[in-house]
Amino acid sequence: MTGWRKIGHALLNDETPRRSARLHYILYFALGILLLSACASIGSPDGGPYDETPPRVLSSTPGNQATNARQKKIQILFDEYIKIENASEKVIVSPPQEEMANVRADGKRVKIDLFDSLKANTTYTIDFSDAIVDNNEGNPMGNYTFSFSTGEAIDTMEFAGYVLNAEDLEPIKGILVGLYTDTVDSAFTTRPFDRVARTNGSGYFVIKGVAPGRYRAFALQDMDGNFRFSQKSEAIAFDTAYYETSCKPDIRLDTVWRDTVAYDSIRAIGYTHFYPDNVVLRAFMEAGQARHLLKNTREPLDRLTFYFTAPSDSLPRINGINFQGDGGFICEPSAKGDTVTYWITDTALAYQDTLAMEFTYLDTDTLEQLVWKTDTLELVPKITRAQQLKELNEKIEEWEKEQKKKMKKNKTMTPEKNPYLETFLTIDAKSAGSISPNQNPTFTFSEPLLADPDSTIVHFKKKVDSLWVDLPYVFQPVEGKPRVFQLFAEWEEGKEYQFEIDSASIQGAMGHTNEPFRQNIKVKKADEFGALYIKVNLPDSNVVVQLLDGSGKPVAYQPANAEGRADFFYLKPADYYLRCFIDRNGDGVWTTGEYASGTHPEEVFYFPQPMKVKAQWEIEQEWDVRGIPLHQQKPGKLIKQKADKEKSVKNKNKERAAEMERQRKKRSSASSE
Repeated sequence: MTGWRKIGHALLNDETPRRSARLHYILYFALGILLLSACASIGSPDGGPYDETPPRVLSSTPGNQATNARQKKIQILFDEYIKIENASEKVIVSPPQEEMANVRADGKRVKIDLFDSLKANTTYTIDFSDAIVDNNEGNPMGNYTFSFSTGEAIDTMEFAGYVLNAEDLEPIKGILVGLYTDTVDSAFTTRPFDRVARTNGSGYFVIKGVAPGRYRAFALQDMDGNFRFSQKSEAIAFDTAYYETSCKPDIRLDTVWRDTVAYDSIRAIGYTHFYPDNVVLRAFMEAGQARHLLKNTREPLDRLTFYFTAPSDSLPRINGINFQGDGGFICEPSAKGDTVTYWITDTALAYQDTLAMEFTYLDTDTLEQLVWKTDTLELVPKITRAQQLKELNEKIEEWEKEQKKKMKKNKTMTPEKNPYLETFLTIDAKSAGSISPNQNPTFTFSEPLLADPDSTIVHFKKKVDSLWVDLPYVFQPVEGKPRVFQLFAEWEEGKEYQFEIDSASIQGAMGHTNEPFRQNIKVKKADEFGALYIKVNLPDSNVVVQLLDGSGKPVAYQPANAEGRADFFYLKPADYYLRCFIDRNGDGVWTTGEYASGTHPEEVFYFPQPMKVKAQWEIEQEWDVRGIPLHQQKPGKLIKQKADKEKSVKNKNKERAAEMERQRKKRSSASSE
């Protein structure tokens, strides 16, 4: 008998009172041995393989694709615990429910409560998209749709396509797409859709459970949940065409991969191809959006800014209550007219803590009509004049202390000018340093000017050999921008110019004057640029061609001539993108649509590839704007709304196997030492 067995035998055959205590000693001793052996092992205990199997449906009530179903409470049983991710965004019931359905995960079940009355002889679909995953590892089930019918047959047709922003062909995510069998135009504004789906991150939609028939398609950014177009703040798309649903057997090729690099084979897989499958709807918001005063600010003291929810061509009016008339304010609207800034030119008025006024502006009433509305406002700055002076004095004192320290260390130092004692009118000339021969630079002042600068204080010269020669020029304000001036001259490539403004010769509306200003301007040579000649295949169509930079921002535009030609000269070497639109009304800007009149937004097209412009290169490019489908035109680099990331099994077992192998090698290395 071994030593351990002898000890155990002796303990078990001892007296009863002592046997229990000794059994405890044995248990404690064994536990200690186990702990020691665990400490000797390198690594942590492994919980076994991960579950990488997607959830699977076991049964449902009613059955999937059941007919003559009547119950409004639906249950779907899975083989494991599940959860629904982003149910409000991804799960959609069709026909649309006026009272939102209650869709939830409960253990191994998905439960759906429908509150609307069920329609007779109608197929209902509950499209979960990829929202269902298992509860522990998040393994996706994949796209899943449950359906049943209240009639004798179930409809299985599908209707698919894309929704794009009409102005820039950007895919729109999460917008509703609906079908009507009703051919009356008023259906879109009077009743909910017959069938409905929602777009994904690529703007793609699939409407399922559609009956064979003829349909019209619409898109709606539904703001009030009634599944119909009921307010101007809703983005919409409509198509005057009618679509007939159909299907046919088809084959798709599926690649079987041996690993991440090499494929094993390509299989032909049969499936049912539903039509239409490539409808493109161009979504837009109508002009004349509801206009309301959003907020107002008075920061700094000498500026009032009013923010509106929509633009207007008519400027607001001010009538002072504790000051006279309109106060002599200078008005500066934003480019879109939805923000209006008033500069307070009267210093005494600017220093007044409270400005009380009647503010009259165009506002949208309950009948959706623009009417003049007057609000009584009291505008108070965040920082009063007294607080401002206190902060200024503190800064002056702090600056003077720093100057004394510097002078004490360096007694020969020239005293600096205190920047807080005097504020100057500043001039921003960022675009004027280096220009192309067809460019006229702009200069932006820090505040509006009391008077336009004249030739006695402004000087413009060209460098001829080593001398500066005066030249004729025009320096005038840009319309609608009281602080921005533009310089026009006869520019010669490769030449240098100089633009000067005498010191203290210009006074701003706030009383500040300028320091001496000088801007050297270099006109680049033609061989530093490239040219682009575009031929659009839409002659006699009023096409406007836009040149875009790498971020999609327009940098130049050119109306095409009768032959569809648009030429761009003096282009800096870079990658450019092309966009064009058919300017139906000839106003030079893109125009939106209107549902009531059946007016579609002006058509927009993109050239699908960047145009690489190089110095001294001239590129000629023909452009068939309808040569590829609209949803494939916009270059990927310009698309801001990226496609949804496809869910997949996380492959944790591969990571687990690699980790276990690392731990095994560590143990092997430790034991060999």
